[in-house]
Amino acid sequence: MIPAIGGARLGWRDLPGEVQGAVAAILKSPVTEAVSQSGGFSPGTADRVTTAAGDRAFVKAVSPDQNPRSAELARQEAEICAALPASTNAPRLRGTFDDGHWVVLVFDDIDGRHPRTPWVKDELDAAVSAVTDLARSLTPSPFPRGRTAAETLATDFGGWSRVAADPPADLDPWLRPRLDDLVATAGRGLASLTGDTLVHLDIRPDNMLITAAGDVWFVDWPHACNGPDWLDLTLLAMNVEVHGGDGDAVRPAEGVDVVVGFVGYFLDQSRLPPPPGLPTVRAFQRAQGDALLPWMRRHLKG
Repeated sequence: MIPAIGGARLGWRDLPGEVQGAVAAILKSPVTEAVSQSGGFSPGTADRVTTAAGDRAFVKAVSPDQNPRSAELARQEAEICAALPASTNAPRLRGTFDDGHWVVLVFDDIDGRHPRTPWVKDELDAAVSAVTDLARSLTPSPFPRGRTAAETLATDFGGWSRVAADPPADLDPWLRPRLDDLVATAGRGLASLTGDTLVHLDIRPDNMLITAAGDVWFVDWPHACNGPDWLDLTLLAMNVEVHGGDGDAVRPAEGVDVVVGFVGYFLDQSRLPPPPGLPTVRAFQRAQGDALLPWMRRHLKG
């Protein structure tokens, strides 16, 4: 059972007046209704809003008071989303506000819902097609000065090294004699992350919206980086496997070593205390690592 995603999230009414006023200035009308959205790990706001003029938008706002890293990620997301081509199936960034403390992003509101999990065939087929199209449309990267996937994941893929240096008491017995091999495999996975595609890097159902017409849109872009065009499809395959589906029906051939790197990351990170404002993230990481471990074992010799 995968724990629900979520944390201690602010709502629209928790925002200071000057922040609400900045949103009104971006939308050229005051907000009269705000509905907080569940899901995701940010402790900041995630509100679908309606203005006095009848306009609809999606507002994200966070400050270091909730979580310092979340504020940094919001700034990264603003920069990345501003560079996305208009043809990308991502909400248009309508404006930002940053006073050095509060960071606010205002997007078009996409009228859609998250894919269902466990995944159902028609929605998974649509997601595979959309992820493939996304990679094609974002090659070459529209944000070439962004970080590479190898730079972004270098610390994460050191998870097996940290587990080997300090094995937890409940480490799966199958893993213990294979830790050196897993360290090497994760290293090969990291070395494979070359390419000139802007990858989303956080492909999960809560970061996807399906419209009534069946179109798939991708939200929450703070982790986007430059890497291989198959990486987002590998992440989708991992999510299918986590939710009890057949990840091999989705996974590209190049992704096996990368899966090993992510499993090490999940199992290592799950041992840490939860960061401020994100009480469920460690349980979520452990559940993903545990769900992916049997899949990883099937693809490794021995």
